[in-house]
Amino acid sequence: MIIEMASYIFGGAAVTLAVTIIALPMGLLFGTFFALLRVYGGKIISGLTAFYSNTMRGVPPIVLLFILYFIIAGSINLSPFWAGSLALGIISSAYQLEIVRGAIQSVGSGQMMAARAVGMSAGSAIRNIILPQAFRLAIPGWCNEASTVLKDSSLVYALGVPEILRRSQFVGARTHKPLLAFMAAAVIYFFLVFLTNRLIDYVERRTKIPDQA
Repeated sequence: MIIEMASYIFGGAAVTLAVTIIALPMGLLFGTFFALLRVYGGKIISGLTAFYSNTMRGVPPIVLLFILYFIIAGSINLSPFWAGSLALGIISSAYQLEIVRGAIQSVGSGQMMAARAVGMSAGSAIRNIILPQAFRLAIPGWCNEASTVLKDSSLVYALGVPEILRRSQFVGARTHKPLLAFMAAAVIYFFLVFLTNRLIDYVERRTKIPDQA
């Protein structure tokens, strides 16, 4: 029975990973775009992106998830899976905005000035010089965000999406052993987060710039 229970709960890992794989890159894409606006967009645009960041980081993910699904999704026929994935992606974009912004500012303004001095446009300098270095510097922060998004994916259970937590809840109710079911879910989440962190650590080592002697 225990093996069958764990196997059924583990089947939800595919859904959990799917939500994460959608939300995390979405957050990176929009977070990077807004980070560039925050750093290079001028006073007004920078202020608007700061307002977006502060607002999204101040709203509990479950609240945005309910707003997106129960209020907005009905008018555009959005499934619970996609509503949850998009909500987590929006929340993540605000955090990744700050991660990428800090990384960009860590590169230093001197490199932009040097690129412009040799005739590069601002866009070309950002694309070819600033962002590659900023992404390397952002990897440790991005590792934490990846773990957070993976764990926050459990919130989509509230919409009925059959991920790990939802399946463990179902198993606990059917077997009258909720503690065992939720412990199995906790172990599965732990290993998923552990493997995610090890993967990002590997990427960080592979992309690290060697120290100059």
